[in-house]
Amino acid sequence: MPAASTEASTPVGAVAAKSLPPLPPTPRSEPLAPGLPGYRRMSLALFAAGVAAFALLYSTQALLPAVSADFGVTASAASWTLTAATGALALFVLPLSALSERFGRRTLMTVSLTVAVAVGLLVPFAPSLEALVVLRAVQGAALAGVPASAMAYLAEEVRPRALIAAIGLFVAGNSIGGMSGRIVTGWASQLGGWRAGLAAVGLLALVGAVVFRLLLPKPRGFTPAPLSPKALGSTVRGHLSNPLLLRLYVIGALFMTVFGAVYTMIGYRLTEAPFDLPEGVVGSIFLVYLVGTVSSAASGRLVGRMGRRGALYAAVVTTAAGLLLSLSDSLTAVLLGLVLITAGFFAGHAVASSSVSRTATTGRAQASALYQSAYYVGSSVGGALGAIAFHSGGWAGTVALGLLAVVGVVSITGYGSWSAARAAARGAVG
Repeated sequence: MPAASTEASTPVGAVAAKSLPPLPPTPRSEPLAPGLPGYRRMSLALFAAGVAAFALLYSTQALLPAVSADFGVTASAASWTLTAATGALALFVLPLSALSERFGRRTLMTVSLTVAVAVGLLVPFAPSLEALVVLRAVQGAALAGVPASAMAYLAEEVRPRALIAAIGLFVAGNSIGGMSGRIVTGWASQLGGWRAGLAAVGLLALVGAVVFRLLLPKPRGFTPAPLSPKALGSTVRGHLSNPLLLRLYVIGALFMTVFGAVYTMIGYRLTEAPFDLPEGVVGSIFLVYLVGTVSSAASGRLVGRMGRRGALYAAVVTTAAGLLLSLSDSLTAVLLGLVLITAGFFAGHAVASSSVSRTATTGRAQASALYQSAYYVGSSVGGALGAIAFHSGGWAGTVALGLLAVVGVVSITGYGSWSAARAAARGAVG
């Protein structure tokens, strides 16, 4: 009996495998970068998340004068509708970042946006200022899952050389969200009251959240880690003992103190004499945020030309010039001042936040969370102290608070430069 042929005794699948050319390496393990599949979807998804999150977070800022009038409260009392949200975000960003280490950045951002949007659709029905503040605090706590998780997602999924640009695009989405939320609420409030303004921004955020979930690629570089309070505490202590990270956290807080004070109080200034602008027009003033979109997206090129400290100095000088210019009683000068403040702030924020992601080699979610916590503590402090300064000394008081924070950024950045030079000198001697 003749021996069976080799072809007959070989499985069909094996023959097919032999006849096919080898498959190219799978790109799923390759970090994302401009020009690669998935990068554009990721950028658009996180851009949409930034729009939704920051439209909700700052939804009451342009409405503060209307809230004050409706409830018969002072600017300081009304500002708590913003301070409660940013303060809760600062408080919850670290524990939620720990959850993202276990359940994934994409999952946590999805849950956070879902809860925040649901609360956003309830906020317009708040029966009192106290209820409004409580709902806003819940909303801020929910939104805490977005910024730190997004930064960690980018650090894990994007090539290091493309990281600053990717974070710049996310920050640009933040600026568009902050701008669109304020503009939508301003005009909707003028047409139907501040409750209509909050309802409109809730619907805007709903659209952004849906776009985010549909577009964001599944993570490639994420590895789940067990939840461990002890390990979390150790990671946090390690980050806080890193001098560079600590300086970046304080810089982020000080930049946001300026921004929070200015934009919390600018509505009051522009609706009062000598400007007496209507709510819709005041809301449109936040188109200035487009400048922040450009400056944050361009921060990578700025760092390439000037270095990180040089970029921070440029951001500080721009912010300070804007503060001083805003003291004028000319509407044109005030608007130009807001342009400079916004450009300087967003450039400084993009540089500082991307520096955190590059500096932290482990526990990136916690490193980003600590930055976000400091950042939103600055927002809360800026909003609260800005209101007090405005009540005590008018717009000049708010500007003085901003300049004090700017001096702090210069001092910390200068100390960092001195420390680096001293360390280099010691190394040369050794």
